[in-house]
Amino acid sequence: MMRRWIALTLTLLVVVIIGIGTFAVSLHYNYIQLQPWLVSNGNVSENTNANKIGVVVTILPEADFVRHVGGDRVEVMVMVPPGASPHIYEPRPEQLKQISTAKIYFKVGSGLGLEQNWLEKISAINPAIKIVDTSKGITIIDNDPHIWNSPANAKIMVMNIRDALIQADPENADFYINNARDYLRELDALDAYIHSKLDRFNNRAFMIYHPAFGYLAAQYNLTQIPVEHGGKEPTARVIQDCIDNARRYNLHYVFVAPQFATTECETIAKEIGGETAPMDPLPANYTANMYKIADLLAEEFAG
Repeated sequence: MMRRWIALTLTLLVVVIIGIGTFAVSLHYNYIQLQPWLVSNGNVSENTNANKIGVVVTILPEADFVRHVGGDRVEVMVMVPPGASPHIYEPRPEQLKQISTAKIYFKVGSGLGLEQNWLEKISAINPAIKIVDTSKGITIIDNDPHIWNSPANAKIMVMNIRDALIQADPENADFYINNARDYLRELDALDAYIHSKLDRFNNRAFMIYHPAFGYLAAQYNLTQIPVEHGGKEPTARVIQDCIDNARRYNLHYVFVAPQFATTECETIAKEIGGETAPMDPLPANYTANMYKIADLLAEEFAG
């Protein structure tokens, strides 16, 4: 009798353990299934972010500017993800869904392909969205859209962002004014550093695959030699011209961006006995990237 009771007890215990385990696994499975929805449903403004201004920007540097000025009063979505090109990028459906509830779109305004192809569609998706041109007050050079890659232009973009946020949220004007003032000081310090590194190399040249640093070159009296022109892959003749120019200017680096292939640059670098080096035109941290670029250029010119 005792043996039967023990056996029955053990059987019931096993059933309970299995049941608990199955329930736990079921909960875990349901949680895992739920997580992608929580992550992909980026529009949370109706809950925890109800008091934030929904902002859309085209590129990562703009997002950095907006976050410095807007702080925790803005919710920023970037259209072009890391590694993608704003010249050819096409928005994903979930991005267009988020745009439908945003309040401001800060466009670069200098002729980027994504903005030229999609801004009218974005306005149709969200007629209430205010499109702010951050290039206002900047002189566009030779149809070059990469205006942000110059600290002087970055300051103008930051001030345009500040003014738009004040207009959208006048009750917190002092917040945006103070944040912008602090970041403009950071950009002034960056400008002073770049001058300290590059002024002695007046009129020197550097070579880069995609011509994204023409405004930087103009601000600091340098010459940018691009490998690629007009979005077209370089021909054998162009590559040979680049090799000749690199030798003429005694260049060691051929700069490349993560948004583009490096094959042609590696060919040029090999021919001149040099190497490729990174130069990102679309950084998430604008000032840190510019400090790094100043150091790389100074190293190139000093060599």
